[in-house]
Amino acid sequence: MKWINVTLAHVSEDPGVVDLTAEITQNLLTTNNVWMMLCTAMVFIMHLGFAGVETGFGQAKNTVNILFKNTVTPIIGIATYALIGFFLMYPGFESPGWLAFNLSGWSMFWFSPGDADVSAAYASGGYTYWTDFLFQAMFAATCATIVSGAIAERVKLSAYLVFTVFFVGLVYPLIGSWQWGGGALKAMGFYDFAGSTLVHSVGGWGALAGVILVGPRIGKYIDGKAVSKPGASIPLAVIGTFLLWFGWFGFNGGSVLSANPALVSSVLVITSLGATAGGLGGFLAAYFAFKRLDLGMLLNGILAGLVGITAGADVFTPAAALLIGFIAGILVVISAVMLDKFKLDDVVGAVSVHLTCGIWGTLAVGIFSTNPDHSFLTQLIGVAICGAVAFGAAFLIFYILKVTVGIRVSEAHERSGLDSHEHGIRGYTIVFDE
Repeated sequence: MKWINVTLAHVSEDPGVVDLTAEITQNLLTTNNVWMMLCTAMVFIMHLGFAGVETGFGQAKNTVNILFKNTVTPIIGIATYALIGFFLMYPGFESPGWLAFNLSGWSMFWFSPGDADVSAAYASGGYTYWTDFLFQAMFAATCATIVSGAIAERVKLSAYLVFTVFFVGLVYPLIGSWQWGGGALKAMGFYDFAGSTLVHSVGGWGALAGVILVGPRIGKYIDGKAVSKPGASIPLAVIGTFLLWFGWFGFNGGSVLSANPALVSSVLVITSLGATAGGLGGFLAAYFAFKRLDLGMLLNGILAGLVGITAGADVFTPAAALLIGFIAGILVVISAVMLDKFKLDDVVGAVSVHLTCGIWGTLAVGIFSTNPDHSFLTQLIGVAICGAVAFGAAFLIFYILKVTVGIRVSEAHERSGLDSHEHGIRGYTIVFDE
């Protein structure tokens, strides 16, 4: 519906034309909705990608623990989004503001299927109510997964699960409502197409708060130097990265909110150009910094380029996409080095990928956007507001958990691995016949 304008005023009284118009409208809704459901499935697959990356970069003794968190996260994310998150974020505000929510029908728990709008009148014929909820729920769950990888291998599972409930159920939809729900950031002119700030930086701020309060892994920093802790499966990390790249086609392509052929195809090209340039930037920066062909930085460079391009994938030119992605790839290496200097232990580089490059991508809208209404200063203010709230809320949640139930496992459990102590099984087991 957004990409076809049917003008039939001069024949509006012809029953045949009216029937044809209704059929075209329904077919367009079906086409748009199928594309949106496909994108939803691709975003869902990103959870498998995150699981692969986190498990691959984590130590073998914590494999089951990492996989458990990555499995529970979308469960919590979708459930909390259904109970309250979706209704905080959309329809959001009766008028633009910070807290003026319209909470009529605030939970899907009370929602009757018959009340759902599945007609072409909903979302300009781009998708139905149900598709809208599920697509947005996948974004919410993705935000929490970012935190999981950063604080892996030493955080209490129970503390992480409690944090995820509050962070995804309340903090993420609150911040998201200010832009995508029609709130104050939207009225200000802030722009974030698919979530460089609203998803990735918000998750990255949560990850940074967790890294600070949980502290580094035992033996990670000795005499001021970072000690390498080999990952369990580098091939799995590679597979996970490619799954995330694949899922990003749904992440950004679905954010068009219809099957508009011109815009969708353009967004997917820009997305891929950002990823490729990010990988190149990460590879070259790591070689310059470490004098080696660092596969981990190559992979994180790809993800950095994807995060960086997400805020303006619909308003960037191909040339801008290559430059933005390349800079993101360089930034992710610089950020990782700086975090180690401050002894902030991020197992998978989540803060560097999602926070650092999420900020860069959002600011890049104010520099490279083809829309003259987009302002660098407005983007900077929006980033600062979202960052202050996301980091402050995450820090508060983690701090309360730390002083009450604790957020870190015992030293003995951390040294021997979380799999055996918390789950009773190991991720990698070799059995020899007697």
